[in-house]
Amino acid sequence: MRAAIVTVGDEILSGDTVNTNASWLCERLTARGVDVRRITTVPDVVADIARVVNEYRAEHDAVLVTGGLGPTHDDVTVDGVAAAVGRSVEPHAAAHEWLTEHGGYSADELVEGTTDLPAGARMLPNDAGVAPGAVVEGIYVFPGVPGEMKAMFERVAEDFSGETTYTAVVDVDEPESELIDRFGQLRERFDVTVGSYPGDSVRVKLTATDETVVDDARRWLSDRVDLVDGVVDGKQG
Repeated sequence: MRAAIVTVGDEILSGDTVNTNASWLCERLTARGVDVRRITTVPDVVADIARVVNEYRAEHDAVLVTGGLGPTHDDVTVDGVAAAVGRSVEPHAAAHEWLTEHGGYSADELVEGTTDLPAGARMLPNDAGVAPGAVVEGIYVFPGVPGEMKAMFERVAEDFSGETTYTAVVDVDEPESELIDRFGQLRERFDVTVGSYPGDSVRVKLTATDETVVDDARRWLSDRVDLVDGVVDGKQG
C-alpha cells in the first residue's frame, strides 16, 4: 500500500508550528507496512490543497490530510478536498447526529459549517475535539490538533496495511565517508535497505521484509565496523 501525507497550514510554513503530525503518521503507517512516498505541506488555500490532493490520489492508494478543519475563515481543507474529487460541500447528517448525541452539543450551539463535509463522504467522529473528519475516495481528512488527529487515526488504522518490514540499527563509531565500501558489500550480500544517519556517531538502519535477512546483515556489518561502546541495537518488527 502506497500513501502520501498532506499537512495544511500557514502556521507550519511560517515556522510557528512544528509539523509533528507528519512524523507521527509516518511512524504509524510504516509500522503497519505502508509505503509512505510523499509528505507535502500546503498553505490554507483551496486551490493549492485541491491540486496537491488530486495529484497524490492518482498515484497512491491513500492520501492522509491533516489540518484546517472547522468553521473558521481559514479552515478550508474540506473545500479543497471536495474540489479535488469534484464534490460539493454540504451539512453531513451523521456528523450532526454525532455531535448532538455523543459530543454533548445542542443543535443551537454548533457554529454554522461545523458539520460540513464533502457530499457522500464517510464521517469520522472526533473523540478528542469538535470538527469531524472524513473519508472520501481514498482521502482521509483529519484535524490538525495532534491529540485529535491521533485519536481519529486510531479509528481507521485498520484501513492501512502492507507487507511487514523488520529493522535493525547499528551505531557505528566511524566517519560515514569511510563506510561506503562496506555498505556496498552489505547490499551485494543481503537484500536490505541501508540508511545511514550521521551525528555524534553514524546510526545505520537496516530494513528488509525477511527478519532472518535483517539479523544476518546486522551481524555481518557489526563484525566489520567499530561499534559505539561495542553495542548493537535490537531489531524491530
